[in-house]
Amino acid sequence: MSVIYRALVTEEPSPNVFQRSIMELSTDDLPDNDVLIKVLYSSLNYKDALSARGHRGITRKYPHTPGIDVAGIVVCSKVSDFKEGDEVIVTGYDLGMNTPGGFGGYVKVPASWIVPKPEQINLHDAMMFGTAGFTAGICIYELQKHDIMPGSGKILVTGATGGVGALALCILAKLGYDVVASTSKLHYEEFLRKMGAKEVLRNTMILDITTRPLLSSQWLGAIENIGGGTLSSVIRSTQQHGCVCVVGNVSGDVLTTSIYPFLIRGVTLCGIDSASRPMDQRLFVWDKLAIDWKVELPGAFLNTIKLDSLDKEITKILEGKQTGRVVIEHDH
Repeated sequence: MSVIYRALVTEEPSPNVFQRSIMELSTDDLPDNDVLIKVLYSSLNYKDALSARGHRGITRKYPHTPGIDVAGIVVCSKVSDFKEGDEVIVTGYDLGMNTPGGFGGYVKVPASWIVPKPEQINLHDAMMFGTAGFTAGICIYELQKHDIMPGSGKILVTGATGGVGALALCILAKLGYDVVASTSKLHYEEFLRKMGAKEVLRNTMILDITTRPLLSSQWLGAIENIGGGTLSSVIRSTQQHGCVCVVGNVSGDVLTTSIYPFLIRGVTLCGIDSASRPMDQRLFVWDKLAIDWKVELPGAFLNTIKLDSLDKEITKILEGKQTGRVVIEHDH
């Protein structure tokens, strides 16, 4: 049985000209995958905004429905692993990139992409985390895998008012880490402290434009959301046997540094590929997010909207004016 649903769709009415609108679509037109899911919640990420703007590095063909995150209920399934009524989470893989995503009321995906929702978290809060929270969780997983535990040293979180940064800050603080937050939005300084930051720095205080191969040691671990010169500076100021988790590149995708932080200080540079993490790690991190790492974002950092308000939020994130997390609630 086909179902008509609403979705935010990006079209290309003429070459390299893109426009977004809310449209009615049919589940008959979804790809022939294993599991049909009714989407109750999604979330907004920078990758979603790029796809919605018309970015062929993210999405090859238009018209397209973005949305790399989904929390919803199984409607029908071709496999025994999932049955009608199951509450599930999907993040990453090809969802919302070239497979219709969570900005529509239904998705159809391979069973291998699906995480059963842990009992201890509801679908809305699963999307408060979404890819951003899962990415933050993978960073903490990697830091702990490198024996960086609470009390062992300072942890730097750059871009701390963004989705990954804000959630990483909250989780790290809950676990007892000494967190240093950096941001360009200093009007949020007191707020970041209330969220658990022991120190708040301007992003410009992190950046060192010299060519010195090593800087004064400041932190044992870092979750780095900015890239470019900031990433270089963070690597050069990381302590002996520290670990830097690389998450974003909003300030540039070129890394200029020497080999000395790695040879002399034994620094580990860890790339965070949250979209393609194996299922065993996904299950581990989602269980942690549902129980031991579960946090609540303050109201100023969490905005739950309806589909009709999504377009203006996409514009905000593309203009660098977004903070925290945006959760999309679908009406059915």
